[in-house]
Amino acid sequence: MQTEDPGMRSNPITPLQQEHERLKERVQWLESILHHTPAMVFTADRHVNRISWCNAYMERFTGFTLNEMHTLGREFFRQFMHPDDFELTSIADTSFQNRKNSFGGVARVKPKGQREWRWVVGLTIPFSQDEQGEVGEVICAFLDLTVAIDTHTQLADAMSELLRRQNESLLDKLTFREKDVLALAVKGLNNKEIAQQLNLSRYTVETHRKNIRLKLKVRNTTELVTIARNIGFQ
Repeated sequence: MQTEDPGMRSNPITPLQQEHERLKERVQWLESILHHTPAMVFTADRHVNRISWCNAYMERFTGFTLNEMHTLGREFFRQFMHPDDFELTSIADTSFQNRKNSFGGVARVKPKGQREWRWVVGLTIPFSQDEQGEVGEVICAFLDLTVAIDTHTQLADAMSELLRRQNESLLDKLTFREKDVLALAVKGLNNKEIAQQLNLSRYTVETHRKNIRLKLKVRNTTELVTIARNIGFQ
């Protein structure tokens, strides 16, 4: 009987070990990319407003360690963000409650130990969901806009284009009659004068102006006129 050479036997563990090592190396490579990415990347638990993970760049930029961010919870954002922009955290949370698939914008932040505020632009998207389909964790990426930018002309053009699109989006919310009322309000006409110009009742004009303020999310005439002029009304 021929004896099988033990050295010729295939070892089923070896391929698994090799695959494990390849996966391990790939994970380390991906982690290295995340930690070297020149942007703050982190995940946060939406229910408790607590950061669960962040890349090394965010720790260096903010001056806070991941453990400090996690321990501080919502207070981290209060310390890091400008007081006028901190409310964005609640607005973002509400948007995900309403099943919005992303939330983005700009805000001012101040790293620990520094005096000046820095502008960042960021985008947040759902990262995990519970059994009811509610967003659990979100993943966020924020880029510092105050670093040296070599494409100044392109940046100015980009901001102008974004504002134009935003203004068009606001304008699309208004009906034709509301646009008529808004155009006359910007010229300084009061409700009675607008009613005469458009052959409407004063009550109807007041209702239109109320709806315009709600749609454009302004509280008074001054804000309304400012927004209107940004849209293009003169």
